[in-house]
Amino acid sequence: MRHRVKGRKLKRTSEHRLATLRNLASSLLKHKKIRTTVAKAKELRSFVEPLITKAKTDSVASRRFVASEIQDRNLLKELFNDIVAKIGDRPGGYTRIVRIGQRKGDAAELALIELVDYSGIVKPKAPKKAKVEETTKSDETKAESASEKKEDKKVKEKKPKVPKAKKSDDAKVKKAPAKAKTTTTRKTSKEK
Repeated sequence: MRHRVKGRKLKRTSEHRLATLRNLASSLLKHKKIRTTVAKAKELRSFVEPLITKAKTDSVASRRFVASEIQDRNLLKELFNDIVAKIGDRPGGYTRIVRIGQRKGDAAELALIELVDYSGIVKPKAPKKAKVEETTKSDETKAESASEKKEDKKVKEKKPKVPKAKKSDDAKVKKAPAKAKTTTTRKTSKEK
């Protein structure tokens, strides 16, 4: 029976599992949104939310506790200054897990895990019309640069081609015949 057995093993040893969760937590706090499997996302949620809650009280002890799990100093500063300031009054539930289908290679169930208050800030996509306008502008600049290159080529003077003199039969150097390789033969004990 699995009574009171918490968490998933994720097919890893305890050290490997802890390292995986620390790396995922660092990536989540850095990028505010990551894509991983559903099992890892659920484990990450239970790993990173207590760290964010602990970061709400800015004390030396809480900084040391969080620093034991997140080893990146810049990320630690960002967590205590920026992320906690934005999350501040939320009593919990700092992350959201959204299932996004299956992976092609092994059909693993994938999910996006993101910080809830940062969902609108993360990489807003430009509308399609803006992309079309950008491509037409880049095409125009390419055409202008191509026409400038053609003009530069015309401006450069071409060197006149000098015909090569034909070699006469006397001028040809005759190669000496290659020397034959000498081979040594060993006398076997029977021949002696």
